[in-house]
Amino acid sequence: MRIAELSSPELRPFHRETETHHPFLSQIEAIVKQLENHSSDKPPPETGAADLRQCLTQLSQLAPFPNSLKLQIWKLSYRLWNACVDISNTTTIRSSSSATTAAAESHAELRHIAADLLSVAGEVAGVPSPAIKSASFYHKTGLIWHNLRKFDLASKCFERATDLVSKLDIASIPDAGERKLLLDLNLARSRTAWEVRDPNLAVTLLNRSKSLVFGSCEHHKELAKQFMAFGKSSLSKSGEDANRDLSEALKLMNEALENCERGFSAARTREEKVEVRGLRWKVLRFIAAIHLQKEEFESVIKCVKVLRDSAEGGDDHPSLSVLAMKALLGLGRYGEAERELRGMVIDRGIPEGVWVSAVEAYFAAAGTAGAETAKGVFLALLGRCHVSAGAAVRVAHRVVGGGGEGGKVRAKVVAELVSDERVVALFAGKETAKDRVAMHAVLWNCGADNFQSKDYETSAELFEKSMLYIPYDTENRILRAKGYRVLCLCHLGLQQLDRAQEYINEAEKLEPNIVCAFLKFKIYLQKNDYQGAINQIEAMTACLDFQPDFLSLSAHEAVACRALPVAVTSLSSMLNFYASGKSMPTAEVTVLRTLVTVLSQEPGNEQQVLKFLKHAHTRASEIGPDCFFGKEEVGRRERNWFAVTSWNFGTSTGQDKNYEMSAEFLRLASDFYALVEGSDNENNVMACKSLVLSASSMIALEFQRRTAMSETEVKQALHLLDRAGQMLKSISARNSVNGDQINTSEPDLFFIYTFCAYDIQGRLNDLGSQLLIVRSFAGSKACKPQYLLQIGLSASQGPRSNHEVASFALNECLSSFLSSPLPDYQNVALVIRKLISIASIHKGDTDDDFVHSMYKQAYRIMVGLKEDEYPIEEGKWLAMTAWNRAAVPVRLGQIEMGKKWMSVGFDIAKHVPGMEAYKACMEEVLGNLEEKL
Repeated sequence: MRIAELSSPELRPFHRETETHHPFLSQIEAIVKQLENHSSDKPPPETGAADLRQCLTQLSQLAPFPNSLKLQIWKLSYRLWNACVDISNTTTIRSSSSATTAAAESHAELRHIAADLLSVAGEVAGVPSPAIKSASFYHKTGLIWHNLRKFDLASKCFERATDLVSKLDIASIPDAGERKLLLDLNLARSRTAWEVRDPNLAVTLLNRSKSLVFGSCEHHKELAKQFMAFGKSSLSKSGEDANRDLSEALKLMNEALENCERGFSAARTREEKVEVRGLRWKVLRFIAAIHLQKEEFESVIKCVKVLRDSAEGGDDHPSLSVLAMKALLGLGRYGEAERELRGMVIDRGIPEGVWVSAVEAYFAAAGTAGAETAKGVFLALLGRCHVSAGAAVRVAHRVVGGGGEGGKVRAKVVAELVSDERVVALFAGKETAKDRVAMHAVLWNCGADNFQSKDYETSAELFEKSMLYIPYDTENRILRAKGYRVLCLCHLGLQQLDRAQEYINEAEKLEPNIVCAFLKFKIYLQKNDYQGAINQIEAMTACLDFQPDFLSLSAHEAVACRALPVAVTSLSSMLNFYASGKSMPTAEVTVLRTLVTVLSQEPGNEQQVLKFLKHAHTRASEIGPDCFFGKEEVGRRERNWFAVTSWNFGTSTGQDKNYEMSAEFLRLASDFYALVEGSDNENNVMACKSLVLSASSMIALEFQRRTAMSETEVKQALHLLDRAGQMLKSISARNSVNGDQINTSEPDLFFIYTFCAYDIQGRLNDLGSQLLIVRSFAGSKACKPQYLLQIGLSASQGPRSNHEVASFALNECLSSFLSSPLPDYQNVALVIRKLISIASIHKGDTDDDFVHSMYKQAYRIMVGLKEDEYPIEEGKWLAMTAWNRAAVPVRLGQIEMGKKWMSVGFDIAKHVPGMEAYKACMEEVLGNLEEKL
């Protein structure tokens, strides 16, 4: 609004005098005229404000001025103010958005200069209420600075205006508008103090304003509004001392309420009373809200009661039900709170946001017990007023999002709520697409939480209801498939396999992929349909998005279900991908180790175990032991595992007399032991032992199948034994250096090697090598008489006997037996009989003295022994065979020869119990023979 220029009877031409005495006024007038004449299409000159401020500063130094000059300054001030109004209006009409902050501040500065011009001029004779007019300029300028958030400038304007009016006698101001200015000025200054965070000054200024209301209803209302505004501001604070802020807000609201009461008393018209009553109710609602935040629930109930029972008809604001319900909940009066909540359903005027907030508050306080009520209220509201899809999402999220105890009950309530046809209908149409996505997310997340806690029944129900919020279109096809897949998982957890099968079939129709194939595999596995599961493994590998990880998962699932054939198939399928160089989730050695472990759990899988152990050795040879087994300690443990496993299978199959498999396993064990890095003496011994026992199994196999070893098999056994022999030499050399003896750690190893090597050399008809092998063994520290006895007995019989080896071995062991402190005469007797038999068969009469010496040796051994210490049967055999050898020489007339054999037989018989009758006869025959001589 433009301000009319001043008119005065003193106006007369004095322009020349003004220029003479005050040239600055001419400059100010020129700038003001330039501002008055600026085009509406162009902004005012940017330097105008600065130039005016400079002229004003210089002019102020020439005060005081004569009245005529003061009047000229007032006129210029009013012209400048009106020009600012024109500029502001032009800017607003052109485009409010185009007015920059800098331009707005420039306009405010021009207004500020206009106010300062009045202040510099001072009072002018003939102008009524000059202080009020000057204060009005400052007040309006301060409001502009306040809106621009230049609070320091605003405060400066308000303080200057306050100074101008403070000298006036308030009682002498007859104009109501001028009295209103005093109140507005105080309120404006208070607002600025509040903005610069000086609440004490702001409240003080409001309290001062109480003396400026002049009994006016309008003034009381304005003051009440300002107290309420400050109270709302304190209420919205979230500082560290919340209680202090709430107390301050309550204090301010009470001041507002008091002013409302005074305003109501001062009201003269019905309209004024209605306005003040509405403001009073609003203040009371805020007071109730503050008491609610302070948990002073009884005070809240009192406030609500006052509002509802008001003599003027009562307040029907929708927030009252919410305030009352929350207060009743705080007091634990759930029945009354529920009645308040249900009463809101009847009121069609309650905004959606209010009753949704009420439902949320009720459920937050009542918890699981209030879930059914929340659902009932929401469904009742559907029939009485418009409910948005967003409200349904909020209620569902509030009820289901509680978690913790009672989660299953809440989930069931939400499932019933969201599956109601009326609720589903809220989400129809494109405009509710975001809300539909939000509802699906709420149900999905809750279903996922229940799934993680293994509550598959609840999670299945929630996932099922979430499908209601997925449109049947191409864009959401993948999402529907995902829903079917997760439902399949839920029913798998519930062991409802047929339903799981139905869901995964539906998912596969929408989006066939590896996940669907894997879930079908799980179903087959749960149904114990091993062949179906195995076929599904092949189907998985054929999927376009196949990843080897799923084979690893399949193997784990199969092992967990004890479906060992399925696990073997899964792991075997994984092996096919390693040679291709494809990135795999598990190391190849781990897969093979797992395969062997799985196969080991059931008997009869030895052939497959052997197959995969061979595969492991082949792969280690192809890509290198470090790449296959791993490096350092990990690799060493893997190699040892395969070596030990091969050894264990070799020994177990050998014990089961499956010599063919035993030979294979043991030969493989030796190869694995040889791969162990930094092989110590123990590993070398195991490798050697594996080679020896492998050859031994090959020999045992021949006896078992009663078919002679083929030439190839003989060469293979010979190769194994050659390797073992070289290793034995190395082990013996190392033990010699370390001071150990091989027979202390592996007493049977050298003997078995010798025995097998002797046997194989015999198959090659290399008798000399056989003797050398036995002689080498006899000279070793590992040699024991029992070993030589076994070699000797074996060499003395069978189709490939070697009497030289037999004689050597038996003589050596006889010496060992006899040199013992406690000789085993049972074995001594056996050796003597074998030596006599060998000499008799292979030497005949050509070495009669050797045989006779054996009898004499036996006699010397028997002399001095206790009764029964030498085996009686063997003693009788010696006596009788020696006596009988004399028969032929006697018949041939070789009496001396006959007497020699009879004498040794008689001597032996004398030391054998039970031969008394024979001795008498022998003695008589010997006497007759001597008479003949």
